[in-house]
Amino acid sequence: MSRKRLNRKITVIAGIAIITVSSLFLISFSNDDFKLVKSLEIYYSLFRELNLFYVDETNPEKLVENSIKGMLKELDPYTTYIPESDRENFNFMTTGQYGGIGALIRRNGEYAIIAEPYEGFPATKAGLKAGDTIISIDGKSMNNVEISKISDHLKGKPNTSLEMVIRRYNHLAPIKKSLIREKITINNVPYFGMLNDHVGYIRLANFTTGAAQETKSALLELKENSGLEAMVLDLRDNPGGLLIEAVDVSNLFVKQGQEIVSTRGRVKQWDQVYHTRFMPVDTSIRISVLVSRGSASASEIVAGSLQDLDRAIIIGQRTYGKGLVQTTRELSYNTRLKVTTAKYYIPSGRCIQALDYSHRNEDGSVGVIPDSLISEYQTNNGRKVYDGGGIQPDFPIDQLTLSQVTIALLTQSLIFNYATIFTARHDSIASIDNFEITDRIYDDFRSYVSSRDFTYNTRSEESLKKLIETAKREKYYDLAADEFSELDQKLAHDNEKDMNNFKEEIKQMLKEEIAVRYYFQKGRMQAILEKDMGVDKAIEVFGQPNTYLSTLGERTAGIEARSPYPQKAE
Repeated sequence: MSRKRLNRKITVIAGIAIITVSSLFLISFSNDDFKLVKSLEIYYSLFRELNLFYVDETNPEKLVENSIKGMLKELDPYTTYIPESDRENFNFMTTGQYGGIGALIRRNGEYAIIAEPYEGFPATKAGLKAGDTIISIDGKSMNNVEISKISDHLKGKPNTSLEMVIRRYNHLAPIKKSLIREKITINNVPYFGMLNDHVGYIRLANFTTGAAQETKSALLELKENSGLEAMVLDLRDNPGGLLIEAVDVSNLFVKQGQEIVSTRGRVKQWDQVYHTRFMPVDTSIRISVLVSRGSASASEIVAGSLQDLDRAIIIGQRTYGKGLVQTTRELSYNTRLKVTTAKYYIPSGRCIQALDYSHRNEDGSVGVIPDSLISEYQTNNGRKVYDGGGIQPDFPIDQLTLSQVTIALLTQSLIFNYATIFTARHDSIASIDNFEITDRIYDDFRSYVSSRDFTYNTRSEESLKKLIETAKREKYYDLAADEFSELDQKLAHDNEKDMNNFKEEIKQMLKEEIAVRYYFQKGRMQAILEKDMGVDKAIEVFGQPNTYLSTLGERTAGIEARSPYPQKAE
């Protein structure tokens, strides 16, 4: 059958389906739905004429998929079409599970490299290391293959095998590795521990299936420390996930039967109020929730409900502002529609959804919100809180920003590659608490960077370059050529100078990258927490009972103002 005849057949089938649906609408609904029926019939007639008479062969599947994407662009950014090819990725986002080798990969020139093998999974068991270059998989060359395709080769059903050929730093010959795929489950809680003798810490990175149980297990283990008096729950850059997991995480600190979130939408029978279902673990321990501009959805339910119930202080930046509920609907041929069906509302009655999808920051978080669009609400203790987009922290702190030289060292993989060289030279390092990037190590890193012809431009230099181009285009450059030249010299960066000025910042990035090579994600987290503004602020406030309680709107009379435990050592 020719492609043209096949396209005609597809068009006829599609037409029959649309006519059938249209007929059902006419039978089942009132005249108010005439516009819907009319639109469906217009779409079919356009699709039919296009496929029958367009000058070149058309691809009906691609046309339909593109038209679906165009249609959904008119709605919110979270209503999306999931083709059959993306089902596995979607399942991973909701369950945190997939079949594979358990490693992050990323592009490095013509090949992909192992960026981070996960502890205890096939990649680590087979001896793969960060920095290994993937030459081939099952005899197929990976030269210039897209990352997504390489990932597809590595994924597969558990208990199936694959052969990899890798190239490793300081090894002349390629190395062959045999691996058996396993079911990979990414932990929602990648790290927890004690920050000092009295403050516990839990990093909750996602809200996939089991998030609440993992958080509960971590909390119970931390409570075995007799001196535990306060808890830091870190939700920074947590993109969210399952709503019920957010309710159950909040339940750990809130009494049974308490309303945490409600959902309201167009289909009223789907409206629902979610209450805590279980007995809590601890309703009195002091809590600080860390949030960032990347904390979204379920993260905002937890942070917002604990704020509304005056159960925790919130530290960080205003959160992302995603207060919409998505429901997955099965479509034909193993495709799905993830459709926004409701908005969610936290205990004070506010919705944290950003009121404007279009005016957001570069990272997608909430932009400027006019005062006229913001409404005031109250927490249980009568504190003022506001809607309009995201959760406003009780203690705002600036988001960590890196210098341009550090960003360049990271994006050009110089810190990553040096960590690979360092690991090849050192079989082990001291514990994270005792390991440091000495001046000797840093000088060695600087020598490595200087050997790599490292260059970069600062934002000031980029802006000046664009200004000069504009001035030349508008014929103003010659009038101020000397001034432009002088400004160019003043703004020109110096590699050596910048690496001196931002030495401590670069050392920290080096420590984090080296730590993960020896101690996996736990090691990276320990290194990060050593110099963490959010954690430091939480410990500071915990050490000031009056401040903590007054922030929650509670009476402070009779509370001793001094810290009940030592401050974090600097």
